[in-house]
Amino acid sequence: MTAPLADHARTLAHLADIAEQAGRLVLEVYATAFQVDLKGPNDPVTLADHRSNDHITAALARSFPGVPIVAEESDPSLYAGHERAREVFFVDPLDGTRDCVARNGEFVIMIGLAVEGRAALGVVHAPARARTWAGAVDGGATERGGGVLCPIHVRDLDDLSRASCVVSRSRRTPRLEATLARLGVTDVRPLGSAGCKAGAVATGEVDAYVHLGRAGSLWDTCAPEAVVRGAGGRYTHEDGAALDYATPDLLVLGGIVAAGPRAHARILEAAAATR
Repeated sequence: MTAPLADHARTLAHLADIAEQAGRLVLEVYATAFQVDLKGPNDPVTLADHRSNDHITAALARSFPGVPIVAEESDPSLYAGHERAREVFFVDPLDGTRDCVARNGEFVIMIGLAVEGRAALGVVHAPARARTWAGAVDGGATERGGGVLCPIHVRDLDDLSRASCVVSRSRRTPRLEATLARLGVTDVRPLGSAGCKAGAVATGEVDAYVHLGRAGSLWDTCAPEAVVRGAGGRYTHEDGAALDYATPDLLVLGGIVAAGPRAHARILEAAAATR
């Protein structure tokens, strides 16, 4: 690992600063009657996405020269061959654009670092809520807000009939419903943005985040994985496999289960039974 990235606490603080700067740019757009364009069916993009993307990629390039930056709104030619690099940044400049358009506040900026194909560090900033979560895999996680830095940790229930679970607002499939029913989970909370869901798990505000099937792209998972795992949780595909960031294919097709260790194991069993 290059020298700047080897100092996890310093690097996370710097990444949080970059994410929060981008968050201010997003909020400037959010306060206006901004235009919404479409990249594809049900795939909106706004000026906030582009301003955040430009700011983050420029800041990372200055601070960590030579480290590839896989960012959602960047031209793919800029990060071609990233899978061969030892260290790679994965950036979602505005995770939850639909929630930004809906003005419900459930959107985040995410910067994750993968090392040798595995998530290592991550920052998730929720600008409308003035909350920033940061984590190093196996190295702890924190929340920063109002100038205060506090450690965070997942909650780990074994009896999932008492558990709360966050799920997608728009992609609740019959199989997901069957899996949650099998576990006895009745407290199911739709929440925007993969980053918001990861933050809720990492802080112990909810017990689990479950999404079966396609779960976005690698820029949707790298930072959340580092935060949840840094907070003592598990974050895997629905079959328990680790996420691989050393691949040219950016799609996440194997679902996501994020929870404390005991709850995670129970959810994997239920997901397997409904496959």
